[in-house]
Amino acid sequence: MKKMKTLVLPALILLFLGSCTSVRVLSDYDKEANFDGYTSYAFYKTGIDKAHISDLDKKRILKAIDAEMSSRGMTKSQNPDILISIFTKEREQVDVYTNYWGGRYGWGWSPWYWGPGYHGNGTSVSTRTQGSLYIDLIDAENKELVWQGKGIGTLSNTKNIAKKEERIREFVTEILQQYPPGIASN
Repeated sequence: MKKMKTLVLPALILLFLGSCTSVRVLSDYDKEANFDGYTSYAFYKTGIDKAHISDLDKKRILKAIDAEMSSRGMTKSQNPDILISIFTKEREQVDVYTNYWGGRYGWGWSPWYWGPGYHGNGTSVSTRTQGSLYIDLIDAENKELVWQGKGIGTLSNTKNIAKKEERIREFVTEILQQYPPGIASN
């Protein structure tokens, strides 16, 4: 029994920590692009306007992207090397948990299965929103996509603006850690 406790406790801790993984990130890029040549950026308004989120959340995302790009030494410019666009997707995730605590009739006699038994029906349903944020980097000269990062994670429907801004910064930071290609840790 003690050995089982020693094995179960670390497994539960790992499961809990694994469920706290906030953002899964994927990225893709054009192998022919010269990422060292990109030193300035601007936001691609046409693409950003198509994102299906509130204008306030768009501002939060753009502010977080601006901070990340500036921290990498890139400058915002009227004549940029790359254009940055975003778009989002979301879907509702429904989780159903059923706890079955016993049986009706057993096969032969057993202290646990004889008679009607205890039929615990602990069913619970929860919903959560899973969202995806895409950040596209487009070569300003030839208008071709050169890099795309995607972050997938659960969005909390919080009324706390500070927590919402923190979550958006977390998404953007995790995605842009993959840029430029070859430097990011995978």
